Amino acid sequence: MTPSVSRTLSCLLALLACGAVHAQDKGKSGDLGFVGLPVTGQLDANRVLAERHGEAPDDEDKDQDKDKDKDKGKDKDRAGAREDAAPARAARSTPIPAGGITGVVIESTAREDQADVPVSFGQVFAPGDLPRGAGLAARLADGSLLPLQLDVKASHPDGSVRHAVISLILPRLRAGKDLGLALVKSTKKPQGSAKAGSAPDTVVTVVIDGERYTASSAVLLKAQKAQTWLQGPVVTELQVAAPLKNAKGDEHPHLAARFALRWYPEARQARVDVTLENDWAYEPDPRNFTYDVTITAGGKQVYRRQDLTHHHHARWRSVAWTGEAPALHLRHDSAYLIATRALPNYDLSVVMREKALATMDAQWEGPKTEPMGVGLAARSMHAQGGRPDIGLLPGWGAAYLISMDPRAKKVTLGTADLAGSWPIHYRDKQTGLPVSLLDYPYMTLLGRPNDTRNPKTGKLEVFPTCRKELCASPNGADDSHQPAFAYLPYLVTGDHYYLEELQFWAMLNVFATNPGYRKNVQGLLAPGQVRGQAWSLRTLGEAAYITPDGHPLKQAFTTLLDNNLDWYNATYSHNKEANKLGVIVNGYAVLYNKKTGVAPWQDDFFTAAVGHLAELGFREAEPLLKWKARFPIGRMVGDGVCWIEGAAYAWAVRATPSGPFFDTIAEAYAATVGPEVAALPCNSAQMTAAVKKRQGDMGGYSNAVAGFPSNMQPALAYAANAGGEAGRKAWARFMSRSVKPDYGNGPQFAIVPR
Repeated sequence: MTPSVSRTLSCLLALLACGAVHAQDKGKSGDLGFVGLPVTGQLDANRVLAERHGEAPDDEDKDQDKDKDKDKGKDKDRAGAREDAAPARAARSTPIPAGGITGVVIESTAREDQADVPVSFGQVFAPGDLPRGAGLAARLADGSLLPLQLDVKASHPDGSVRHAVISLILPRLRAGKDLGLALVKSTKKPQGSAKAGSAPDTVVTVVIDGERYTASSAVLLKAQKAQTWLQGPVVTELQVAAPLKNAKGDEHPHLAARFALRWYPEARQARVDVTLENDWAYEPDPRNFTYDVTITAGGKQVYRRQDLTHHHHARWRSVAWTGEAPALHLRHDSAYLIATRALPNYDLSVVMREKALATMDAQWEGPKTEPMGVGLAARSMHAQGGRPDIGLLPGWGAAYLISMDPRAKKVTLGTADLAGSWPIHYRDKQTGLPVSLLDYPYMTLLGRPNDTRNPKTGKLEVFPTCRKELCASPNGADDSHQPAFAYLPYLVTGDHYYLEELQFWAMLNVFATNPGYRKNVQGLLAPGQVRGQAWSLRTLGEAAYITPDGHPLKQAFTTLLDNNLDWYNATYSHNKEANKLGVIVNGYAVLYNKKTGVAPWQDDFFTAAVGHLAELGFREAEPLLKWKARFPIGRMVGDGVCWIEGAAYAWAVRATPSGPFFDTIAEAYAATVGPEVAALPCNSAQMTAAVKKRQGDMGGYSNAVAGFPSNMQPALAYAANAGGEAGRKAWARFMSRSVKPDYGNGPQFAIVPR
């Protein structure tokens, strides 16, 4: 969607829905309230389509919309019709000053004024917006400038800044007053390092079966060379890590502490970030441990927990401030974040419902928010059914991106913290990093030990056995239902913990399968379920995109992603013998209807993931996306197809389990719905009666935010851009359906064309 069309559509929606307009132009800001999607049946879809695409659907849909308007308000299931679906309270409307690349709004959450307030946050930039070597300053509404510390983490191919951590000290933040800051290019860069002083000694003490183990940040800073994460006049962050030791100086074989210590000299405050890990990849006899733990900073207790059972290959995090923690909420410019293409094009006209945000907030309590809890994610990922975990972003992350609501942010960051609770974290003791497939090409979580023999070294790369009775965990991970835990949190915070969470999950997905099936070091994702391939590609691509320049794993993730895109292109988009439908058929794809059909919703997940990679700038994803776009487009506007069956649970792709794939989408459609239904006029009374639907209703839980049409939406959004005129028509047809969800209750699939 172009900026001008977006503006026009927003204005149209504002007139019809009495909302406020949000400028979606890159770098612009204004009223930060959002316009809601129309309640189903209360807005003429043709007018929306005309604004978005410059044309309306055909006469069939116009007649359908007239019938729909007659029935307006009668369907109790229509999204937004209930009183409990009230829009969320409006975001405070402090604008970002004009003239910057982008900006942020800092909201005070304190009852009293605050002075010398330390602030650090992550920011992603579009290519070329912040050239290599340029400085950055914060412009206030009165035109005055605040100096910023810019720690560049990742760059675009042209050398411009892709991702950075930005730090500043606010001289004053008044109670109840918000501060808009424009981020502007500056030729003057802050000089020097942080002034004298440092974060206080932070000590972790663990008692296991009466024996005490400790780790001290001060001791480690003297004994080893610290890793510098942030460095400048505003803040310095140093990172050290080591196994816990007992009174004799003996290291615990499995438990280790990692410290990330931020010191803001002007504020004379520190943030102490402690992670306790049980995750060595090749340490013998892995197991769960139950212990009492205390964390102190400068002699002051900042965390204490008794009888904590720490699962094998898991980790947990505690963050505390010396003195009073800054009382603020920072809102990014969502439109700019999306415009950079680092994030999918979520529809910023969606209004989050107050009840949805309040429910999310109310659920954030109890054991699930504590170490080894899982936040709002599903403990057992392989459980079936639609839920907020699933999507390019999980529901809570999409809600945060769209609304910038502090409740959604708390849940998004908190659940990312707790992503460490799953027993999937394998750290290489030699490198100190998440274990890399390029170093251990035969490691795996599946298969026999002998499958892991590396022919070059002659050694087995099997992980040490974890005895079931010592390694029980209620947290079950898989790739087919895996949330995007850490990517968005890392983008907006720049916290190293989230970067490593992203890396742990991305690497897990390439080494979990049998080495022979994945072609060992190539790390091919093809053997898995189609949805597993989708979410694994998403996470792998995000890790390759955002891992800092020069990081030892940057090239590993890039190579693994290239391996996979090369395989998919060779198998499909560059292969003249590939099926003509644009459907993924490898792995466990063709299992439905006695091995003659596929799950189109899983295929749509894959299309969306490839579209996301293409927008991230991975060019080898572009031909794959163009090829994949055939399937969602064909199901909506293909010759001989009726779109109301486009999101059916399963679609036939061949006549027999061993037969060839259909050459046309019309053949696939006829085999899916049967010849009798296929012969009926599309969306006619006869047809809808035969398939037991209302006219214009695609079925498949159409009014549910995670229904099958919702699953289809991101794929169609990417296809609308990649598929030319046919893609545009497919999106227009999709938008003309009469039953839609209210994404204000869960926006993880609320993605629209650029």
